[in-house]
Amino acid sequence: MNFEKIKDLEYKALQIRKNLLRLCTREVIHIGGDLSIADVMTVLWQYQMKYNPRNPKDENRDRFVLSKGHASAVTSFCQAAIGCFSSEDVINEYATDGGRFSMHSCNLVNPFVDVSTGSLGHGMPVACGIAAGLKLKGNNTNRVYTVMGDGEQSEGSIWEAAMNAVHYRLGNLVAILDWNGLEADGTLEEVTALGNIAEKYRAFGWNVVELNGNDVSEIVKAFDNLSSVDSDVPTILVCHTIKGKCVDFMENQVRWHAGKITQEQYDKACVDMENAFSEKWRV
Repeated sequence: MNFEKIKDLEYKALQIRKNLLRLCTREVIHIGGDLSIADVMTVLWQYQMKYNPRNPKDENRDRFVLSKGHASAVTSFCQAAIGCFSSEDVINEYATDGGRFSMHSCNLVNPFVDVSTGSLGHGMPVACGIAAGLKLKGNNTNRVYTVMGDGEQSEGSIWEAAMNAVHYRLGNLVAILDWNGLEADGTLEEVTALGNIAEKYRAFGWNVVELNGNDVSEIVKAFDNLSSVDSDVPTILVCHTIKGKCVDFMENQVRWHAGKITQEQYDKACVDMENAFSEKWRV
C-alpha cells in the first residue's frame, strides 16, 4: 500500500467535505449522504476512473451514473476536482436560474452528466443498459460505475436490473452501494428492513465486496482488486459508511438527511476535520 497516495486521497476527501459544508452554509443540500459517500467518490473520481475532463463524451471513457440522485453536490465537487469546472462554479451556480448544478444532476445543462437522475431506483437500470451497450460494441476497456443509496434498494427496479446484469454477463458494471443505514424517514430497519444486502446480491449471482466506505485504504484496495473489465460477473461494492461522516453533530442523525448550516457550524467542522487529519498524519 502506497501510504503517500492514501494520505493524498484523504486530504482530497477533506477538501471535498469542506466544499460541501461551504455550500451547505448557502443552500439546503443532502449533506448527510454527501458526506457518507465522499471518501468513495473522491477515490473513484481522482484515482480510479478513466475520464478526460477536456472531452466528456470520449468513447474511451469510463461511464458514471448517479443512481443515488440526491448526491449531486458531492458528484459536482468531485468533477470540479479533476478540472471539469471549478468548485467556485458549483457554489455560485447551485440552485440558480440557468445554473448547471442543483439538487439533482441534469445532463440538459451540464455536459459532464451522462444521465439525469433523481427518482430513486432509476440509475442502476440505466447503468446496466450502458454496460450492455459497451459489450455489444466490443468495448472491453471501459467500465460503468453507478452509486446507489441504501434506501433505494427497496425499489423493485433495482432488483430487475440486478437480475439482468447477471443474465447479460455485465462484468464491466461496478455498482457502489452507500450503506449508511439511514434514509429520509428513519433507519432502514424502521422504513423497509432489507436484511443482509450482501447475501441478497450474492444470491442474485453478483461478485460482492464488503468494505468500510469511509476508509480510503480499503476503498483503493477494492478498486485495485476489481475483476477484469471483460469478466462475466458484475461487481457490487457494499460500502459500510456513516451518514454525516466527519461532522460530529451530523453523524448518524436522520435530521441531517438534508439541511443548511450556520457559518459558525461550518468554521468548527472545518477546524475539527483539519485537526483530525493532522493528528492522523502528524502534519
